[in-house]
Amino acid sequence: MLAIRYLGHSAFLLEAEGKTVAVDPFLRDNPMAAVGPEEIAPGTILLTHAHNDHVGDTIAIAKRTGAKVIATYELGQWLGRQGVAGAAPAAHGGTVTFDGGTVKLVPAWHTSSYFDGENDVAPGVPAGLVVRMGGATVYFAGDTCLFGDMRLIGEEGLDVAVLPIGDNFTMGPKDAARAVEFLGVKTVIPCHYNTEPAIRQDPEVFKRLVEEQPGVRCVVLAPGESHQV
Repeated sequence: MLAIRYLGHSAFLLEAEGKTVAVDPFLRDNPMAAVGPEEIAPGTILLTHAHNDHVGDTIAIAKRTGAKVIATYELGQWLGRQGVAGAAPAAHGGTVTFDGGTVKLVPAWHTSSYFDGENDVAPGVPAGLVVRMGGATVYFAGDTCLFGDMRLIGEEGLDVAVLPIGDNFTMGPKDAARAVEFLGVKTVIPCHYNTEPAIRQDPEVFKRLVEEQPGVRCVVLAPGESHQV
């Protein structure tokens, strides 16, 4: 069994069989965060792309815990230069093993760079993540628009899809609901909304759109809440 805990924005914790994985742990500067970075100790960190609201507290957490950090190539290389000993650069199509599961990097349509206070660094490409852990397969779309190859991602045999709905920088509710159809998944969790005014959304609107599709369930999690798969 896999527990998916929402930490706010696009940050999640996955827990199964005594293993913990953090996804996009943006916590300290996240007004929606359910916990602080010092309150989690993942063995693995998975990153979708380099934007500050996804890399978040990765460097501090990884240095404290020794976590393996799996990210796209340029981001992984940059993290290594910041002293993250467990940085594991990868690329689209690649599957990487971690303690407790695997992650396959798949395409996403977005931008990707980290702002260090003076410059945009760690240029590269974004990714989605197909995570297999605790007997479940979960797709984290990351920040993306709707695209037709989501149908191919759906062929991975997904149990859950985690999709952004904020609009402006990613899909909005209508496109995200169509993504559910493309993916052929029966359970969806929305994220990347209400952290700032530009991505203000009512998740119940998304839920209604999704659940018009036969047999599909939308699980809206408040920060700190979990869903069991």
